[in-house]
Amino acid sequence: MAATRNNSSNPARIPALGFRALALVFLSMALMFLDHRDQHLGAVRDTVGAALYPLRLVVDAPARLWDWSSERLRSRTDLQQEVEQLRREQLVIRARLLATNSLQAENARLREMLDAREKVEDRVRVAEIMAVDANPFRHSLIIDVGIGDGVYEGQAIVDQVGVIGQVIEPGLLTSEALLISDPGHALPVEVNRNGLRTIAYGTGEFNRLDLPGLANNADIREGDLLVTSGLGGAFPSGYPVAVITQVTRMPQQAFADVSAEPVAALNQVREIMLVWSTPPVDSDSSDDEATDDESDDDE
Repeated sequence: MAATRNNSSNPARIPALGFRALALVFLSMALMFLDHRDQHLGAVRDTVGAALYPLRLVVDAPARLWDWSSERLRSRTDLQQEVEQLRREQLVIRARLLATNSLQAENARLREMLDAREKVEDRVRVAEIMAVDANPFRHSLIIDVGIGDGVYEGQAIVDQVGVIGQVIEPGLLTSEALLISDPGHALPVEVNRNGLRTIAYGTGEFNRLDLPGLANNADIREGDLLVTSGLGGAFPSGYPVAVITQVTRMPQQAFADVSAEPVAALNQVREIMLVWSTPPVDSDSSDDEATDDESDDDE
């Protein structure tokens, strides 16, 4: 056993490393020459490549998986950022759209008021509402004009469709106005169809006025338009006020139960117009002027 161990470990029987490397080099050169000249090794190369292809896939799989995961993650992040950016832009566009809608509505109201102003023969001025009384039993407004603008107590206030109210307390720069729906407000009106005169009282409701002074046999019906009669001197005649919505006649009562709805949206109005009507000529002053003229003629 010792002799066998000595024979197998004898270096003389193992080829030298340099000789083996030289042999492999010559073999490689020979194979390259043959392959280059006659393409004898093409089939062998293809077979070896096909056999090693699964191994290449296995070796490249981690790198490809990493690249795919990175790309997907990057795409998801970019998509989330894009969605967030679009969401912010959508909010900005919506805010601008709301402002645009508000401006369009305001422009429409102002155009209607300008059209109404051209139809009004009296001198008018557009004003804005600064505040609204929070008391539900007190329908009053604060407007941005005062005595310095020529506002006076009892001055009529209208909008593009009809009567709103009147000034009750003019100030230096602002004034307080009372709506026709206030329980303490009374407005002389007449039926536009036949000239029947009565008084419309506020009820504390924006959409209802009462006309308690009409007899049972009065010529009034639902749908009749009420306009200012001009009596009292506060409101010029001919301005729309309300439309009759209910007429109830009870045989045992002397007066009919009549209600009307204001033509103006009293709880939604934002811009109003102050009306400067021509003051009525006092009959006493007219008689005095006529007497003075006759005296001058006698002289």
